[in-house]
Amino acid sequence: MRILTIIGARPQFIKAATVSRAITAAGLDEILVHTGQHFDTNMSDVFFEELGIPYPTHHLGIGGGSHGEMTGRMLGAIEAVIMKECPDRVLVYGDTNSTLAGALAAAKLNVPVAHVEAGLRSFNRRMPEEINRIVVDHTATWLMTPTETATENLVREGIPLSRIQEVGDVMYDAALYYGAIAERQSQIFETSGLKKGGYVLVTIHRQENTDNPERLAAIFGALQDVAATRPVVLPLHPRTKQRLADTGHLSMTRGIIISPPLGYLDMLMLERHAAVVATDSGGVQKEAYFQGVPCVTLRDETEWVELVALRWNRLAPPGTSDIAAAIRAAAEEKGESGMPYGDGNAARKVVAALR
Repeated sequence: MRILTIIGARPQFIKAATVSRAITAAGLDEILVHTGQHFDTNMSDVFFEELGIPYPTHHLGIGGGSHGEMTGRMLGAIEAVIMKECPDRVLVYGDTNSTLAGALAAAKLNVPVAHVEAGLRSFNRRMPEEINRIVVDHTATWLMTPTETATENLVREGIPLSRIQEVGDVMYDAALYYGAIAERQSQIFETSGLKKGGYVLVTIHRQENTDNPERLAAIFGALQDVAATRPVVLPLHPRTKQRLADTGHLSMTRGIIISPPLGYLDMLMLERHAAVVATDSGGVQKEAYFQGVPCVTLRDETEWVELVALRWNRLAPPGTSDIAAAIRAAAEEKGESGMPYGDGNAARKVVAALR
């Protein structure tokens, strides 16, 4: 069986690393396609090195531009790769433009599509990611859901249970596997001088925050407030850095410890030993939970409702809530125990379903 895997953004590299190991162990043939959606060395190349992912067979080099422009260019390029490689399955992850383009290209060529992390819903159609995931879910042949809630979302939308496989979350697999490696290999505390348990870790990249000057100012004002009493560490996404410059808000990073985007192992270590994580990333919300660290989500909603129910995560919408107070409160409270994301064998179940 030939499986053609489409990836293009940082979270997908982590998921693909886990599933690719299971594909190899099962004796199947995988063709890896990197669209280039994340083309910065720190956002892409370092992940292949750290996670042991084979270098892609095809690197399309498509990054930048509007959503429509990027997706359109990817669609044509992926179609050409599928026609050349003639795979039995096309495997896509998550909710990026790369995911959408891969699913559409395969479906139009009548190649079955498997969608890992299917069924997530924010119920906010202003988010490009929400449109992507809905279209992909209704295009895919097999839908691999991470949670019971995701499965229920798909059933409500009329997708038959015969197409749905609840496998758990491959990010949990990755946290278990790479967490031990990070403890051995990461030197982030030696090089940064940070004290374990004494800082707040922040990531900001989502368009609804970076492209809204009021929300961006609210976030960085709150971070400066928190940084007055506790170190705040921010690996700065290229988009966020550019928007801060465009809006004249770069001065609002004073007092915050800024770093370039980090590799996965260093990021895992910072998540594991933070007092609290504040983020607008879906993946980082879960990673904080996997490491037993409270999280504040800087959005109006979250797809990972299980974490809110277990009180490991709390929402703090920028501009309408006191973000600094939410961060301080989260640092003092642990959530409840639970296993909403499976048993750490999601990758093996994905491969079993593909077979």
